Amino acid sequence: MKNQYNKTITACFTGYIVQAIVNNFTPLLFLYFQRSYHIPLSQITLLVTFNFGIQLLIDLLSVGFVDKIGYRVSMIAAHVLAASGLILLTILPEVLPSAFAGILISVMIYAIGGGLLEVLVSPVVEACPSDNKEKAMSMLHSFYCWGHAGVVLLSTLFFYAAGIENWKLLAIIWALIPLGNAFAFAKVPIAPLIADGESGLELKELFRMKVFWILLVMMICAGASEQAVSQWASTFAEKGLGISKTAGDLAGPMAFAVLMGTSRLFYGKYGDRIHLERFMVYSSCLCILSYLGISLFPTPQLSLIACAVCGLSVGIMWPGTFSKASAALPGGGTAMFALLALGGDIGCSGGPTLVGMVSGALGDNLKMGVLAGIVFPVLLLIGIILCRKAKGETPR
Repeated sequence: MKNQYNKTITACFTGYIVQAIVNNFTPLLFLYFQRSYHIPLSQITLLVTFNFGIQLLIDLLSVGFVDKIGYRVSMIAAHVLAASGLILLTILPEVLPSAFAGILISVMIYAIGGGLLEVLVSPVVEACPSDNKEKAMSMLHSFYCWGHAGVVLLSTLFFYAAGIENWKLLAIIWALIPLGNAFAFAKVPIAPLIADGESGLELKELFRMKVFWILLVMMICAGASEQAVSQWASTFAEKGLGISKTAGDLAGPMAFAVLMGTSRLFYGKYGDRIHLERFMVYSSCLCILSYLGISLFPTPQLSLIACAVCGLSVGIMWPGTFSKASAALPGGGTAMFALLALGGDIGCSGGPTLVGMVSGALGDNLKMGVLAGIVFPVLLLIGIILCRKAKGETPR
């Protein structure tokens, strides 16, 4: 029975690689777009905000339609949209009067696919029969990290070997992955998230539960703890070590992503021997120490090492919170997963924003900005403790 779902889990792993592609490929082309299409940097920067803004909107709207049209149709649509956006990226900027409008439309289409994937993939894996769902969830989320690192590394190698002017060929190659996975989801078995005869919790029921609000704050803090450092790691490497942007990307965000993936892979392999809550507590403490190291170490080399250690410490936070939510609210259904994804995305945008605002207010002092961000792992640690006390709350 369980073996037939192995293909489903593999397809879900690939789904997170697809999400990594749509989030991390286009930003590698921003400076090329600026030069070749003569687009102001202010508009280029808007593409990141637009991408995640669309994904936030889909997180919110999906509560109303995913259960109605079904997980299979939603999952296939997500992959087709992701592939379509990447393919249109090679066409629309050339045929529309405004190249920026063409890029924006393409980003919007693949962002809808990315937002759907974020809502769908975790509950599909959670529904699959397995001996240790926490292990499967951690392993699943590690694939976003490997996808992120792979997109950066393979795209950089392609641009070096073939020239960045041939980026359209690479975009088509990346689009083949979601297209192939769409066919996979047309065939693999998908287990129901809620047992027959039962229904998932409604929004008003979730909102009345203290444990849900604790978990939602934990998801916000998980996303913020991760991205507050990840988004600034390249800048840290460039400024502190005086290296090029390419080297900064490899030394900063890629090292962060690899260590974050290693943490998730470690729990995915040995999770049956490790207590999840204890692992999250230790990880939160290590995250707090890494934030202090980034902010207070006197040499940039040590601060950069602390950035990498931060990647190791935040690995379990996002999938661990999903697993705790599934255990605490087994009837949470699509609404719970969608709102937790929404919370995570809010944290992903809010964490770097807080660091940037504090840094700017203190004369572009990035170290002090990161120090302000320490509030996120501290709140996450408090949330884990409060969640333990709220376990007795019944979902019905």
